[in-house]
Amino acid sequence: MTADMLSHDLSLLTPELMLAGGAMALLMLGVFLKGAGTPRLVHLLTIGLLVAAGFAALFLTGDDGQAFGGAFVLDALAKYSKVAITLAAAVALLLALPYLESEKLSKIEFPVLVALAVTGMVMMVSANDLISMYMAVELQSLALYVLAAFNRDSLRASEAGLKYFVLGALSSGLLLYGASLVYGFSGSTGFNEIAIAVAGEPSIGLIFGLVFVICGLAFKVSAAPFHMWTPDVYEGAPTPVTALFASAPKMAAIVLLARVLLEPFGGMIDQWRDVIWIIAVLSMGVGAFGALTQQNFKRLMAYSSIGNIGYALVAIAAASQTGIWALLVFMSLYMISVVGTFGAMLSMRTREGMVEQISDLAGLAQTNPGLGWSLTALMFSIGGLPFFVGFFGKFFVVFSAVQSDLLILAVLAVLFSVVSAAYYLRIIKVMWFDAPEVNFVQPAMSIYWVTRVAGWSTLLLLPALGWMVYRAFSVGLDVL
Repeated sequence: MTADMLSHDLSLLTPELMLAGGAMALLMLGVFLKGAGTPRLVHLLTIGLLVAAGFAALFLTGDDGQAFGGAFVLDALAKYSKVAITLAAAVALLLALPYLESEKLSKIEFPVLVALAVTGMVMMVSANDLISMYMAVELQSLALYVLAAFNRDSLRASEAGLKYFVLGALSSGLLLYGASLVYGFSGSTGFNEIAIAVAGEPSIGLIFGLVFVICGLAFKVSAAPFHMWTPDVYEGAPTPVTALFASAPKMAAIVLLARVLLEPFGGMIDQWRDVIWIIAVLSMGVGAFGALTQQNFKRLMAYSSIGNIGYALVAIAAASQTGIWALLVFMSLYMISVVGTFGAMLSMRTREGMVEQISDLAGLAQTNPGLGWSLTALMFSIGGLPFFVGFFGKFFVVFSAVQSDLLILAVLAVLFSVVSAAYYLRIIKVMWFDAPEVNFVQPAMSIYWVTRVAGWSTLLLLPALGWMVYRAFSVGLDVL
């Protein structure tokens, strides 16, 4: 490899290099600085690092292309996903700071682990080889296992971390076994070469390998029936960690799944579409009906996450340019809403601890109208009620399914969305019509204002999204 080629390859991976090098530098900074304010300094610097990495992904990576013999690819999909992932992680890290300080959990390791996890995420969306894909997934997963159990004094957090690790190891085994089968029957690990191998009549071994790869990645996005870890980990992990789990890793894994299915296995759509179809319906069903009986807010959001991943899989099943565009719009709007929702949770605290039960929200609209309105807007948005931002995401997903003649899947998506609206409306009913039962401690002003901005932004973005609807139809949804 010549110096020019190496320079070109490294320029395409600018965000990854910034995050990996920055995480190591911040770790060393935290080790050598012994002051009481060191964890806060490292935390704030990590937020800046994430924002800078997103800026680099957008402006400093140069033209699209492939790096390191095709192992990594940089295209419009990767650029957009990297910006969305880094910004979502930065907001989640910003929301985490007051919580960590109030719970005496502020340590330099927390932001460094987040930076390393995000490094794996941005590598995932650029993976163009089975080996680079697996390395990226494991880099993300290993950091997230530790974050889930970061509160070592909490039995729930330790249990969540252990469950996540054990089931994550199982999913990694499925993914690796599937990748080995694909390599064995295609003769290559590169996505470009695999696409050539499946262009004709795919072998039974390739189909089996693809099924195992789908199962491994389905665990990472918490799609049913590989969702069993999600409610327990969401409930047991510290709330800021749950906010991170519900946003950036989901975006990275779903984009990776879309890339794997549509690029190397694009010639096997008839073989994998039915599998994705079934997983999407199961996810929407489990999410819709599983959340109806939940009393813990974090467990409810876990089932909501499972259901929303089902809608994202509907867009992938469409297997079209419109479907990929709908996937990006849906996941972006979902991340905005879910991070704002967990921000609202973090701003509510009683003398006994953080608010987690839905019954604790009783009378919130009377005791804290600003927070009540914000959380109401966020619930409407995640539920996909017209005409909040989440509605547009689901609308585009259903539209992409109809355009690809997946009419039954589109109808089921609408029906499950109606069912899921019930538990979002139940939360709103508790906030507005039930008598207050708990007194909240005044939150820190920083988290309070971040939460209010996140909540009201769901309303302020409506004019821009209205223009997006008009523009999308006027140009035929040709955006990528």
